[in-house]
Amino acid sequence: MLNMDMNITESANKFLGNKREKYNLKNIYANYGIIIVFALLCLILSFASPYFLKEKNIVNVLRQTSINGLLSIGMTFVILTGGIDLSVGSILAFAGVVGASFSSSAFAALGGIVHPAILSFSISLLVGMVLGLINGSLVAKWRIAPFVVTLGMLSMARGLTFIYTDGMPIPNLDKSFLVIGQGEFFSIPVPVIIFALVFLMAWIVLYKTRFGRYVYAVGGNEKSAKISGISTRLIFLAVYGISGLLSALGGLILTARTTAGLPQAGVSYELDAIAAVVIGGTSLNGGQGTLVGTFFGALIMGVINNGLDLLGVSSYFQQLIKGAIIVIAVLLDTLQKGNKD
Repeated sequence: MLNMDMNITESANKFLGNKREKYNLKNIYANYGIIIVFALLCLILSFASPYFLKEKNIVNVLRQTSINGLLSIGMTFVILTGGIDLSVGSILAFAGVVGASFSSSAFAALGGIVHPAILSFSISLLVGMVLGLINGSLVAKWRIAPFVVTLGMLSMARGLTFIYTDGMPIPNLDKSFLVIGQGEFFSIPVPVIIFALVFLMAWIVLYKTRFGRYVYAVGGNEKSAKISGISTRLIFLAVYGISGLLSALGGLILTARTTAGLPQAGVSYELDAIAAVVIGGTSLNGGQGTLVGTFFGALIMGVINNGLDLLGVSSYFQQLIKGAIIVIAVLLDTLQKGNKD
């Protein structure tokens, strides 16, 4: 009888201990910290500016976030493998002007012929994916550091953009082209719908397919992944191709929103994308992170950008704040890893 009572007591203590461990503050922060930060940020800005919670402003935040959200999804795939893609902003710009050139009656290089929007979109997406695959092949086959490869692509894609447009905007876009950036479906902006659909597809690919498991495996330990029979080269090639493709999609949306192909578009967009991914909890060392975290990271960056604009903060200080956010997020990730070790 005594032994039975002791066993019951031991089981109860073990159960309560597990409950306490599950619901302590550290675990709550680890599991829901990004959501709590997002909610607190929205609460603070709602008091700081009377315009923040206006319906028009909320829609504007979601519309703006959709572009960075697409870049961030592609960046998540890359960073999960332990890489980085600094070229997303430049690829966005080049793919955007290429798409615009096929839908503009003012682009002399193509004789001012307006092509169907679906053709413009397809060519633009193909251009973005090809540039991403070039990044991936250099990283995978030639083992050049991702930072160096994508830094070079950042400069080359931007140069191609200015060469292609002669440094001039491409105006007079066809109305069918503008739908991707300005259209609405049941009062929901088309860019927001595209972002939601891409997020859903990316989530399925990353968590419900073998490819997604391979991405995590390569980022966790590339040598072990090779020994297990995973083609790490194909994984690197694929994730950079995805990043380039989604950069081009973001470029199409931005071009349609601004109603012109702008050669200077996308400058520093890579910073917002990296910040969103890191804030969302994805480790820069690879192998650890979630798309849900990236989703809320992108929302946080969108809210911060919008809030700073509403409060009249100078764009120079905004760059300073974004840089500080990235450093703090990486520092917190490093400290968390140190605690685990």
